[in-house]
Amino acid sequence: MYLKRLRDLREDMDLKQSEIAKILNIQQTVYSRYERGFQNIPLEHLIKLANMYNVSLDYIFGRTNNKKINQ
Repeated sequence: MYLKRLRDLREDMDLKQSEIAKILNIQQTVYSRYERGFQNIPLEHLIKLANMYNVSLDYIFGRTNNKKINQ
């Protein structure tokens, strides 16, 4: 489920894979493999994406449908 959420979050912000790859300092092909599930996403990248999208890791992993971060 988290792969779909990552793609949906990216598309909701009208971002391309290449733009996310640049933020993560990786190649676009690597990010594409992340989204398709062909390569595991390092935790540091998941945290960076969660911060960038302003959502919790629980939301990305499908443990909650609430996008807001509880503070």
